[in-house]
Amino acid sequence: MKRCLAIVSAIALLLCAAPLFAQQKATIQNVPEIPYTSVPNLLKVPAGETLGEAVGIATNSKGHIFVFFRSNNTRLWEFDKNGNFVKEIGKGYYGFEFAHSVRVDTQDNIWTVDEGTNTVTKLSPEGKFLMVLGRRPPAVLGAVASPAGPNAPAQKYIFCRPTDVGFDPQGNIFVSDGYCNNRVVKFDKNGRFVAQMGSEKAGKEPGQFNLPHGLQVDGQGNVWVADRTNIRYQVLDNDLKPKKIYDNLGVGWTVCVSAGPHQYVFASNSNPNGNTPGSWEITGEIYKMELDGTVIGKFGHASKEFGGFQVVHMMDCRNPNEILVGEIESWRVQKLILGQPAATKTSSAR
Repeated sequence: MKRCLAIVSAIALLLCAAPLFAQQKATIQNVPEIPYTSVPNLLKVPAGETLGEAVGIATNSKGHIFVFFRSNNTRLWEFDKNGNFVKEIGKGYYGFEFAHSVRVDTQDNIWTVDEGTNTVTKLSPEGKFLMVLGRRPPAVLGAVASPAGPNAPAQKYIFCRPTDVGFDPQGNIFVSDGYCNNRVVKFDKNGRFVAQMGSEKAGKEPGQFNLPHGLQVDGQGNVWVADRTNIRYQVLDNDLKPKKIYDNLGVGWTVCVSAGPHQYVFASNSNPNGNTPGSWEITGEIYKMELDGTVIGKFGHASKEFGGFQVVHMMDCRNPNEILVGEIESWRVQKLILGQPAATKTSSAR
C-alpha cells in the first residue's frame, strides 16, 4: 500500500512540475513594445487543400514564400510574394516524413530539415535535389522509435532528429541535431564533416545543449542556437567555440537573423505546445536584438486569435520589418509588419 501511495505521489509531483519545466518567463525588464499588424488572408492555398502544422517558413530573394508543414504527410509548398500558390516541391520524396524546418541560402537554394527521416536536403531554386546530409533509417529495420535510455554515440554523418540548418558567408553548413543528439555540427560546402560542439549527451555548460531547437548564422560567421530545454540562447564562433549565452529571454525556441548590411536577431519565447496552465500569461513574445545582444524591443503575445501566436515554431526575417511566423497549433502562417498598430481581431484564411 505504501509503495502504491509513493508511486501515486511521484506521478502527481511530475504532473505538477511539468508546466514549470515547459514554460519560462523572460527575466529581461523594461523592453519597449514594438507595434505591429498582421496581414490578413496571406496565403491562397489550392482549392480543397489546407495547411497542417506550419513548422517551417522561409523566403527567397524574390520574396517567394516556402512553407514546410505536417499534414496527412509532410509537404513543401511555394507561394509568390503576394501569397499566390506556385507549386508543390518534393511530393513523394523519400526524405519527407516529419517536417521541422526550411531555409533558403544566398543562392536561393532551398534546404529542408526532416526530423522523421534524420535528413537535411538541399534543393535548387527549381526544386531539383542537390545534396542530402544524414540518412533515413532503412525500412528493412522496421519501425524505429525515439531512443530509450542513453543515446548512442553521435556520428559524423548520421543525425538523430535534427532541427535546423544555417550557412556562413563561405558556404559552410551548420546543423542543430536535435531531439536525441544534443549538438551543433559543421560541414563544409561540399557536405564534408568539419567539427561538432556538444554530443549525444545533454548538458548545461557553455558549449553543451539540451534540445538545440533552432539555429542561424550571422554575417560574421557566429552561430546562434536556440537551446530550448536549457531555456537560453547560445552564440558560438565559426569554429563552434562558445562565445555568449543569453538566458534572460525565456525559452530558446527559434532564432532568425535578418539579411542586409545591418543584421538583427529575432528570438522567440514561444508559448509551449499543449497550452500548459499559466503559460499564456508569461510567454509568446518575440525579441528583436542587435548582433551584440542589445535588445531593441519585443512584440507579440500568446493567443489563438489572428494577430497573436499559437506556438511560433519558426520565423523568417529576411526583411527585418516584415516577419513571417509559422505556427504549430493554429495551422497557419502570419506576416507581421513591424512599426504599425497591432491588428484587430479578424479571421485568417487557412
